Amino acid sequence: MIKAEERAQIIRLIQREVVPAIGCTEPIAVALCVAKATETLGCRPQQIDVRLSANILKNAMGVGIPGTGMIGLPIAIALGALIGKSDYQLEVLRDCTPEAVAEGRLFIEEKRIQIGLKEGITEKLYIEVCCQADGHQATAIIAGGHTRFIYLRRDEELLLDEGASTANASAGEEEVPLSLRKVYEFATESPLDELRFILDTARLNKAAAERSFQGDYGHGLGRMLQGENEKRMMGDSIFSRILSYTSGACDARMAGAMIPVMSNSGSGNQGISATLPVVVYAEETHQSEERLIRALTLSHLTVIYIKQSLGRLSALCGCVVAATGSSCGITWLMGGDYERVSFAVQNMIANLTGMICDGAKPSCALKVTTGVSTAVLSAVMAMENRCVKSVEGIIDQDVDRSIQNLTEIGKNGMNETDRLVLQIMTSK
Repeated sequence: MIKAEERAQIIRLIQREVVPAIGCTEPIAVALCVAKATETLGCRPQQIDVRLSANILKNAMGVGIPGTGMIGLPIAIALGALIGKSDYQLEVLRDCTPEAVAEGRLFIEEKRIQIGLKEGITEKLYIEVCCQADGHQATAIIAGGHTRFIYLRRDEELLLDEGASTANASAGEEEVPLSLRKVYEFATESPLDELRFILDTARLNKAAAERSFQGDYGHGLGRMLQGENEKRMMGDSIFSRILSYTSGACDARMAGAMIPVMSNSGSGNQGISATLPVVVYAEETHQSEERLIRALTLSHLTVIYIKQSLGRLSALCGCVVAATGSSCGITWLMGGDYERVSFAVQNMIANLTGMICDGAKPSCALKVTTGVSTAVLSAVMAMENRCVKSVEGIIDQDVDRSIQNLTEIGKNGMNETDRLVLQIMTSK
């Protein structure tokens, strides 16, 4: 049994990592940094210079910006300066209006924004913004986390300097060492009232999916999967509804709909993928509220655990991580114990490792759907006591070691892949 003090630490960790977000978190984090630099400057900027890590640039190039009907960084930067409020965190652009978008377009046309790569850094999540007006300038830097400011300066006055060495650290946040068994025990044994807040993920992300069915967002995959032709092919089943709801929420988010979702570890798609497969399965099989709460906690905390060693951004598609969480949740709802949950994780790692991240964009819905379909398959296999063995590929007999193998590949082994992907994306 996990002690009360450690339970409280884990709860704070979940509440820190599972938060609402509007729009893709990379361009939104850039808008947040611009908003903070603008507030520090104290007036509307005349020029904005933005320097980004390659991973931020990659994830911000092809995604819709909420409420604008536009794609990419320039409008996110312009609106961050014009209407952004840093207190809103990852909902920084929630006050967006058509008038603000028109003003933002003009700001872009006047060539007030410069965007480029930040050279000589190893941090994959790095945003540096310098705003200038009337001979004054303000600089803000986010690093290591989508809302983690490590540097603030106005003219010669240094307001914050956490240093580059803290970018990957918790910057004053407590470290919470996890293992899959600890994640499982926390989710299944903690007092229910301590976990009830996780239901907000179900409410917000299900609402996002249902909103997506009413419009035509992205590639329309979620709504398409509800069509008659698709039902004849795939059936009207729990499985098809899991795919439809999960991809639908992703469709809307990647297209830039002004629809909030609950993110996980800085990614809305990870939050969607960790939530909706579990919610749909629980509802379709008439599980109790307690069972849903515990399964959602297991799913989300598994994602957080894997991301602790993988990092916020990598060359590895986040759906691998998030779908692994939902596979755990579904396995437990099917009646699986810890051993079968660990089987589901092993099966996921054996299958999806190596799926690249080539930026945030509408076709992320396809990858999310691949991830959650594999999550269901892995759970079904686990419940039949089928598990990929340690003689096969990167799988280790110890599930936590297999997770480390996955994250080593994503964090270090695929760095050249990351570089090549960005080169391809920027040379088209």
